[in-house]
Amino acid sequence: MNPRQNHPPSPAFIAASWAALFIGVIAFLIGLWNAEMQLNEKGFYFTVLMFGLFSAVSVQKAVRDQMEGIPVTNIYYGLSWFAILLSIVLLTVGLWNAELTKSEKGFYAMAFILVSSLPLLFKRIYAM
Repeated sequence: MNPRQNHPPSPAFIAASWAALFIGVIAFLIGLWNAEMQLNEKGFYFTVLMFGLFSAVSVQKAVRDQMEGIPVTNIYYGLSWFAILLSIVLLTVGLWNAELTKSEKGFYAMAFILVSSLPLLFKRIYAM
């Protein structure tokens, strides 16, 4: 069995990861601010974004804890994965039924995927 070699990430990788996260969140929020939709719709998309971020961090933490030998209950691990999948489904259904142009729908989808996938990269950053 080969022992895993942990190489610390470069400062450029860390900076690029944080920059991508902040740029994605800020772009999503600016898009919401400028969108011509009702306040309840804006609230829905904001809540889905925050739920997606929380669930992505939860999955990342559960996976990292398992890799480090820290016990993680199967219920928490399963709920973390369910939450991230649910946030993606909620965004998809919301965008499918929204009266937005295809480019706006694509913008929100891509910003959400960028932002919610970045915490999974942070496992690499903080697993030093």
